[in-house]
Amino acid sequence: MREKLLAYLFIIIAVPIAGELKFYPIDGDIRVSLGTPLFFFTLLWLRKIHPIPAGFAAGLAVVFFRMLLYCIQTDFLQLADGFFLNIPVFFYYFVYASLFYFFKIYTFYEKPFFIGLMGVVTEVIASMVEITIRTFTSHVPITVTTFLMIGGIAFIRSFFVLGFFNILILRETILAKGQQRQRNEEILLLISNLYVEMIQLKKSAKNAEELTSTCYGLYRDLKAAQINKEAKAVLKVAGQMHEIKKDHQRIYAGLSKLMVKENLNEFMHIDDIVSIIISANKSYGEMLEKSIEYQVHISGNHQHYNTFILFSLVNNLIANSVEAILKQGQIKLSVTKTGDTIEIIVSDNGSGISNKNKQFIFEPGFTTKFDETGNPSNGIGLSHIKNVIETIGGEMELLDTTGETTFGIQLPEACLTERG
Repeated sequence: MREKLLAYLFIIIAVPIAGELKFYPIDGDIRVSLGTPLFFFTLLWLRKIHPIPAGFAAGLAVVFFRMLLYCIQTDFLQLADGFFLNIPVFFYYFVYASLFYFFKIYTFYEKPFFIGLMGVVTEVIASMVEITIRTFTSHVPITVTTFLMIGGIAFIRSFFVLGFFNILILRETILAKGQQRQRNEEILLLISNLYVEMIQLKKSAKNAEELTSTCYGLYRDLKAAQINKEAKAVLKVAGQMHEIKKDHQRIYAGLSKLMVKENLNEFMHIDDIVSIIISANKSYGEMLEKSIEYQVHISGNHQHYNTFILFSLVNNLIANSVEAILKQGQIKLSVTKTGDTIEIIVSDNGSGISNKNKQFIFEPGFTTKFDETGNPSNGIGLSHIKNVIETIGGEMELLDTTGETTFGIQLPEACLTERG
């Protein structure tokens, strides 16, 4: 409500002032002012206000403003003359706004040329109404020249406003697109991390189901052997494992619903996925005050891949490379499709991994990273990634390269293209 009142107040103040910035192209009362372009732009831009009350307010405001100017220039005793001289302009703005609403111009934002034509028609009709009324007060004749002049002025003013309006709309769209892209990147990073955990959760639920089945088989064997005490204990374990499995399934279902709610493409082209990964890690590197050059090479005929799986795996490796670089360095990413296999290679020229540590890097808990206080990292990164890759049927290894740390991943194409 407050925004609408401010919009009407803007119209009441700005339109009369803009209307005084005018010139007369021909002899008589035909005037060209900035009042109409400003009013037209306001109706297009401020979509929340109703055009007809806006036209009513603008018409009254212009009439009283011109009456005030007329009285200042002549004599306040001639107030009635000022009113009859300027009352036709009220009908101009009121008719203009009514036609704007009647033609529903505000619904054709995707057809700018149509808006321009409707703006011309609206102004011509409103101007003819004003001139017709003015003939009864000022005896101004309506000629073909007058009509053509009104049409030309209306065309220039409408399309001038439309051009300016489209520039602002384009700028607004670009900004909104950028903000949406940034939001999507943040959500994608969050969901991708959740996706990795979901894979682990699904695996744990499967293990719990297998353990439940094993425990129940053991229970029946113990029961048959009449070892009742141990049989009851095993049955209790089987029941608890079954409950764990159900809890895992409920959490998995909840996370799946959470992911579905977000408006993100589950399958994207490799170029788009890599672009988002590089963009996210550029921001990460800048936050860490590091200068990093990225080199990307993609080859092969790629399909659309599961965004969350690929993003999770590759983004974690790239982020590790960002952390491994001290202040300045280079990260290379290569994605190649050979037959039914996707090969991903990530390398960096950071601090590297010593020969004695290479055999431990995929061990849970192992880390060479420490924070500023000397506390170690949780050390689950590479082991976690490797575990996920192997769960979906892929392989991961540390490749021998000179002067660089290079990890290679091989994934079956099916695990990235399977839907449902």
